[in-house]
This record gives sequence, structure tokens and C-alpha cells, in this order.
Amino acid sequence: MRNGKPKQNKYSRSGETRPAGAGSSTGKSATARPREKGLDKQSSKVRPIIQADSYLDELKNDLMAFFQINNAQSFTQDQVLEHFDVFDRKMKLIVHGLIGELTDEGSLIRQSDGSYRADEDANLIEGVVDHVNSRFAFVIPTSPTGSRADRNDDIWVSTEDLAGAVDGDRVRVVRFTDSRNRGRRIEGKVATVIERGRTELVGRIEVWPTYGFVIPDSKKIYDDIFISKEKLGAANDGDKVIVRLTKYPDPHSSKQRFEGEVVTVLGVAGQNNTEMHAILAEFGLPIHFPEDVEQEAEAIPTKIQKKDLAKRRDMRDVTTFTIDPVDAKDFDDALSVQILDNGNYEIGIHIADVTHYVLPGSKLEEEAFKRATSVYLVDRVVPMLPEKLSNGLCSLRPNEDKLTFSAVFELTPDAKIVNEWFGRTAIHSNRRFSYEEAQDILNNSKGDYLAELQLLNELAYKLRDERFKHGAINFETVEVRFKLDENGVPLSVYPKLRQDTNKLIEEFMLLANKRVAEFVHSLSKRNKGGQENTMVYRVHEGPDDQKLQQFADFAGRLGYKLKLDDDHLSSSMNRFMASIEGKPEANMLQQLAVRTMSKARYSTEDLGHFGLAFRRYSHFTSPIRRYPDMMAHRLLQHYLDKGKPVERDPLEDQCKHASAREKMASDAERASIKYKQVEFMSRMDPGRTFEGVISGVTEFGIFVEITENNCEGLVRMQDLNDDFYEFDKDNYRIIGQRHKKMYTFGDQVEVRVKDTNLARRSMDFLLVSDKAGHAQDTGSSRQSGRRSTGRAASQGRSSSRRSDGPAAKGENRRGGRGRR
Repeated sequence: MRNGKPKQNKYSRSGETRPAGAGSSTGKSATARPREKGLDKQSSKVRPIIQADSYLDELKNDLMAFFQINNAQSFTQDQVLEHFDVFDRKMKLIVHGLIGELTDEGSLIRQSDGSYRADEDANLIEGVVDHVNSRFAFVIPTSPTGSRADRNDDIWVSTEDLAGAVDGDRVRVVRFTDSRNRGRRIEGKVATVIERGRTELVGRIEVWPTYGFVIPDSKKIYDDIFISKEKLGAANDGDKVIVRLTKYPDPHSSKQRFEGEVVTVLGVAGQNNTEMHAILAEFGLPIHFPEDVEQEAEAIPTKIQKKDLAKRRDMRDVTTFTIDPVDAKDFDDALSVQILDNGNYEIGIHIADVTHYVLPGSKLEEEAFKRATSVYLVDRVVPMLPEKLSNGLCSLRPNEDKLTFSAVFELTPDAKIVNEWFGRTAIHSNRRFSYEEAQDILNNSKGDYLAELQLLNELAYKLRDERFKHGAINFETVEVRFKLDENGVPLSVYPKLRQDTNKLIEEFMLLANKRVAEFVHSLSKRNKGGQENTMVYRVHEGPDDQKLQQFADFAGRLGYKLKLDDDHLSSSMNRFMASIEGKPEANMLQQLAVRTMSKARYSTEDLGHFGLAFRRYSHFTSPIRRYPDMMAHRLLQHYLDKGKPVERDPLEDQCKHASAREKMASDAERASIKYKQVEFMSRMDPGRTFEGVISGVTEFGIFVEITENNCEGLVRMQDLNDDFYEFDKDNYRIIGQRHKKMYTFGDQVEVRVKDTNLARRSMDFLLVSDKAGHAQDTGSSRQSGRRSTGRAASQGRSSSRRSDGPAAKGENRRGGRGRR
């Protein structure tokens, strides 16, 4: 061919290729339906992938995919006919016609010499690279809300087609037109890198006489970073460092992919402080406040002025107290209780008035928005606000006058709202309780403010019952806590207990958040033309029907029934949650149920909260640690002052930013928990065995969660040495070929620790016995030859580097190496 040999793919002359001249594989005539000619050229460069509903549609998609795969070349019509083995006169006319349609649509461009090539802008999608495996990645398109779109829309990209993009990069990717028509995930290749997602990486450095290498902590970076001698800084061998990337992967080279320079030495790898700082740096979270922000905070007067009280409701004489975790320092909510003459109760929910101190346009405001949330690692808090505010001025400490923003409700003994009031207040907390202290008073019917605590607890139960009656779903996943020594070393791991006092505070915070949202909406009726007031909502959309059905099918295999129709879903889900309580598989099933649901996020759209069964819901009760709560406070005061509806678009952008930062903080928190779990297990007696439950099943092994401490590790397939096991994806199990022994989700097993990797925050277990008592651990293992192709595959560093270059032009691009 004039332009060189095209890349081989499933359209090449192979046994799998449909003889194009032989007519439709479906048996239909090639001319079964007339084609429209002279189609208007589409104005948009990004065109949807057309689903094939006939043989001609499918052939058209095949042609377009051929040009996309070989987009660096152009082809004459005769070359295309030759490539597809088209010799029949009628089929030649059909192919000519289809090429003409693709040209009219703008998908193909006709060259001056009469040949054709793919339009580089056709089917381009923007997204973010998720490099889940050393051999392939997914490009994740974002939805209009800025959140992750449906997972089924992710685009599969071979590593060799990433064009130098790495995990976290924003890219434009070309979708192969025919990908979904054959029942597979959409495939594509990266056209350009729009923006690098990572300019710095964290890792452990290995220093050699004339250079160094940084081994990244991130599991999604598969190559080390080369550091020249002059850019090593003060780093010593074995240090944990932050390295700035100066050179990114070259898509046309098989040599070293990254180069960088050391910018910060965090300390010796493995030390607690070093590793916690490394986690913060890995997720782009700050360690210190800028000096000008600290100075601005220090300049705020600590004494409440008379002018500060002038327009506030004075509630300092009302019985008020806080209930928080025992180690909390930022108390941003308090409850007050009064019994009214009519027999009703006045319950005040008082929230720290952060926006009184943090003003728009200030350095404090800028930093609070940038951080958007406090981050809670195992051994520390990285606050959204400087300590003077978070632990001092704004914290509702006992025996101090404080400025607050309050929601005050008159409730009947049946917890029905009779009256409500919202506005700025001044309070004086009489007592600070920990959850445990308040619970002891309730349990023993003896202690400070017993009557008030009992009243609040009774009302909370009634509010909770009402919420579930209206369709709320009771999601309660297990949270782990650690007991650390003075050096941060974990001495024990235990589940967090949720008692009545935890639920008491939760119910009144939910009440305030719900009613603030409803109140702001109710004020819209006074606007001209009925324009709705803009508000920041915490929204939670209903679950995807397909995901819900998959979960119900899986639960059904374990003997649990779920009704998925709208009228029964919430009650059925709650019965399911109650039925698994106390069972070994409860934690995993709860987590799976939560993952089935949509992710809650911030938005100005009034979409409601599915999980809580609230028509409207906001976040109002934690402004010390969440920026959206500060936004809600400002908006509420604006409407109390009879302000007009606020412009929506700038607030929506702030909501997207806050949602993204929330996810980042959550990922960092999970990373710190996982690190401490691995550290804790690394200190165990190597011969000790643990009872556990299978929490996941994959092609490369089974995940086991230890019952006593919720630590999770992997039993690799090659370490199951009594048989050759195969993965049964549809039934979440592995099956031995010879003995037909099965391991499935929820099975009880006994394991011991084989290996712990602190740098990767991972653990490998060996199976000692299953619930039937069949011995497995013989102290040896054999390689089963298994390789993971699943999305959650764990890849060793030694196998992640490519020793060869990009695939040869003639290598099967989509059916051979790199295939899912």
C-alpha cells in the first residue's frame, strides 16, 4: 500500500473476519434497507456513537473504527476494499456509499489526492485517566455535575495508547466507534493530554553514587522516577520524599518514563510522622497554614463586643451542653432544652457562627474555600480553619459565651414541630459531655442533666422512627478506631460503637439540616414571579436500577430477599440490614449496599436526599470543618435579610469544588486507616492465626477481613496450593478444578499473615483452614500462572515496567496484547 501497512485488528484478513462480500452475517440482504445520501454535515465535532441496528450500520462502524485505529494514515477507497476483502461489485458500491456518508458527516476527511483519513476531532471525549493496571487504564468522562459519570461509560485504553498520559491526567480520548456494538466496554486511545493531574509525587528514594530513583507510594504509578545527582537535594537513601516531576512519559520511547527533582524530605520512611505527612502530600492536602492566614486569625479579637450581641437572640440563660467524641477539640454544635408552660419543649440546635469571623474577601475565607473540609487521619486532624478559630473562638467550649447560628424548634411530646425559628444567637454552654459520659448517665439514670438527656433521647427516638416510616434507609457501616502509643504506633484496633447518644446528636443535626433547607425554600414565595431561592443542598439521588438488581441478585444467592419496587425498597432494605446484624458477613454486605447507592454531593439543584428520605436537605451544622455549611449560613442570613435569589452558577462551581475536596479527604482518611491496619498486623506473631470472612473474590485471589479488627488482606491464587482454582465471576466465587471446592463471599475462614507492605499499604494472607476444616497452609506455594485482568488487580513493581517498546505496527491492537 502507498501509505504503508495498516495496523492489524479484528477487521484484518483472519479467520475471525466476516467475508464482507458474502453478505450479512445475520442472513439479511446487504441492501435490505436503503441508505440516505447527502446527509447534512453535523455542526458539532463530538458526535455520539451510533448503535448498530442493521448489517449496514455495523459495517459502517467497522469502517470508521478501521480509520480511527490507523488515524496516522490515509487510504484510498481501493485500499479499503482490499483490506476488507471486498471483491463483489454490489458490495463495492455499498462500501463506497458508506465512505461517502462518513465523509458527509464529517467523520472522515477527503484528502487532495483522493484518499481518506479519520477526522482527529471525531468522537473526542474529555476525561481523567484512572490507570488501574500496568497494562491498561480507563478514561473516566465526567458528568455535567462534575461528579463521576456512569461506570459503563468509562473508556478502556491500553497503556501503549495512553500517549504519555499517567494516572490523574485530564485527556482527550478518541472513542472507537464500534466498541459497544459487540457487547464490550467502549475502547479508545488518548489523543492529547490537556492537563497534568500530578506535578508532584511521594515515594521512597534509593540513592546511588551518581543518581537516585524514587519509588512512588501511589499504586497507580508503575514506574520509578529518575533523579539526577544534582537534584537529589538533602535526601538520603531510604528517606520518604516529595519529588517534582520535570519530565513525563514519552509515548514513543521504552526508556525511563519519569524524571524529577526532590523538593521536600519528609523523613525516614516507616516513621509515623513521615508516613502521615506522606499521605497528606500524596493526596495534595496541606500540612501547614500560610503565614498570612495565621496572622489574620491571630488579629481577630477574642472578646465578644456589645455590638456583636446587639442583633442576636440572647439564649445564654438557657440550659445548654455539647456532646462530642472524647478526643474532640472543635465543638461546633450544642443543644439547649426548655420545658414550656404549654407542655411542649423548646429545643435549640446551636451551631458555631464561623461566618461572623471569616469574612468574604479575607485570607481566611480564601484558605477555607481552598481546603473546603477538615481532614481526619488516624492520629491527627488537618483543620479547615486555623487553631485559634477551630479550637478557640468558634469552638463551643463550656463556661464561655459564644456566638452561634441557631435553629430553635417547639416540639410536642410526640416530636411534632409546632413552631420554628432561625437566626443568630449567643449561648453559654453549661457542660461538655463525651458520648461515653452522656451514655453512662442514661444507662445508670444518674448524673448531670439527667432529665434533659432523657428527654432529648426520647425525642430522638421518635424523630428516628418518623424518618424510617417515611422511607429512610438505615445504612450503618463499621468504623474502626485505633489506640496509639506516644509515637503513633497502633496498640489495638477496635470498631467504633454507635450508642444512643451518637444517634441522639445525629437526629437533631438531621432535623436542623432538613428544616433550614425547607425554610429557605419556603421564603421563595415572596419573590417576584415565584423565582426560587438559590441554596446549597446536600443531594443524594436514587440508586441505578441495574446496580440495585445486581446487588439483590447477589444477596439472593446468600439467602436474603430484597424487594426493589419503589413502594418497598426502603422497608425491604431496612429489613435486610436488620437481618444481617451480628452475622460474619454483615460488614461486607453493608459496604456493598452503600456502594450500590449514588454518592451524596453538594449542589444548588433541589434533588432531595434518597437515603434520608428528605425532600430537601442541606449541610448547616458543621461550619468549623465544612465549607458548604459556611455557604449555607451566609445564604440563610441573606434570605432572612429579605435578599433576592443569589446567582446560581458561581455557587454551583463552589459545590463541585467542595464535593471534589470531600472525596480527596475521604481517600486520605482511608489511606491512613489502611496504613495503621497494616502496621498493626505487621507487629503480630508470624505464627498467629485469625478468624475471618471472605470479603471479596477476584481472578487473582480472595480478600479476607479479620473478624476481630476488620483488617483486610489478600490470599493470592498461587498460594491456594491444594488445587487449581478458577474464578466464577457471575457467582462471586472460585472453584477448584479437581476437587470442586468453592470459596465464596461471606465464607468463614482462618488465616495467618504472610507478608505486609507498609509502602503499598497492603497485606497478603495464607489460608490456614476453611469452615470445613480442610487444611490449606503447608508452608509452600506454587505459581498457578494466574494473571489478573480485573480492574482492582494488584501488580508488583517488577512486572510493571515494560522492557519492550510500543507494540509493533502489525500487532493485534485490540484482540491480543493489552486486551481486557
